Amino acid sequence: MSDKYDDMIDLQRPVYDDLPPMPLSDRAAQFSPFAAVVGYGDAVEETARFTDSRIVLQEDKVYELNKSLEDIRNRLDEHPVVELTYFVPDKLKAGGKYNEYSGIIKKVDDHEGTIIFEDGVRVPIDDIVSITGDV
Repeated sequence: MSDKYDDMIDLQRPVYDDLPPMPLSDRAAQFSPFAAVVGYGDAVEETARFTDSRIVLQEDKVYELNKSLEDIRNRLDEHPVVELTYFVPDKLKAGGKYNEYSGIIKKVDDHEGTIIFEDGVRVPIDDIVSITGDV
């Protein structure tokens, strides 16, 4: 069987005086993989990232949290040390994560709806799911 390239198979590669040969490392780069769709890998990674769902508190738990907050308000001059578990919404997708933070409470700001710690950290009251410590 005759191959249609038989007449070229033994020819040397053309050499030009004004164009030096490309280094092998540059030639290899021509065949490296590329991202046909920019950002696709990041989008897939983001979709695969897990988030937690926000817990809907039962009435008795809400009552318990409100009682603890009232106790904290009444004892601010004692500099209560508490540990909070609270929900932080994800900025990119539905859900979020639960963080724990402990410290000395400086103020309960009902106007802003936050608890302010002595180190400046602010936690939204509506996102708190548990309070433990000096309560």
